[in-house]
Order: sequence, then C-alpha cells, then structure tokens
Amino acid sequence: MANFQDPWAKYHAWRHSALFTRASRIGSMFPGLGIATVAFTAYLGYEYATAPKADAHHGDHKSEGHH
Repeated sequence: MANFQDPWAKYHAWRHSALFTRASRIGSMFPGLGIATVAFTAYLGYEYATAPKADAHHGDHKSEGHH
C-alpha cells in the first residue's frame, strides 16, 4: 500500500489502478473484436482455399444465353 503524503492522493489513487488504464478501457469497449477478427480471417482463408477456381471462358457472360 502506498504511503500517501498528500491528503487528496488516496482519493485519486483509483484513477491509476489497472482497471482504468487506457488499454483496459479500449479493450472493454470492444470485448470480442480480437476473437472475431481471427475467426473472420480463418473463414476467409477457408473460403479462398476451398472455392472453385474460375475458368477463363466463364468470365465472358456476353456469349452465354440467359438462364
């Protein structure tokens, strides 16, 4: 415990606790952002790896009739 020489220091000590640090406040604003970013990146990687590759002749839709 800190030795408070200033009588008001103990009233302001809560501001410097780990609960109110800048990183803690930002982290609590977006609680699932880290996991969501990793999950979305994994999903995009899976989609990219498993998506069928487009052939060169499928890119030209003008020659095909409407279905």
